[in-house]
Amino acid sequence: MESRDIIFSVVMIVSSFVLTTKWMSRFSSSNYAADAIVVLAAMVLIGSLAAMILSVDMRMRRIESMLEAKERSLRINIQSVEENLDRKLNSVLNKTNSSMEEMSRRMYR
Repeated sequence: MESRDIIFSVVMIVSSFVLTTKWMSRFSSSNYAADAIVVLAAMVLIGSLAAMILSVDMRMRRIESMLEAKERSLRINIQSVEENLDRKLNSVLNKTNSSMEEMSRRMYR
């Protein structure tokens, strides 16, 4: 988790506090107990939203790193298979060439 993510979360919570207190002071009379509960609930709601966004971001980064590791291992495995096929094809080609040479020698005798 980066520091900018934490800063954005704090900004979300502070802005929810300011926004809710402004709305509650504008639309309510002198009932400050209800205002404090509503403000606290809004802050908790925004805080949990920020935590959820951060957890989704961390999960996506973990999945991305797993995909990169799998891609890397797949690339290495494909290279290994390619090298094995090259070796086998070269040996078959050498055997075929030697057989062809031997047959051509026998035909000219």
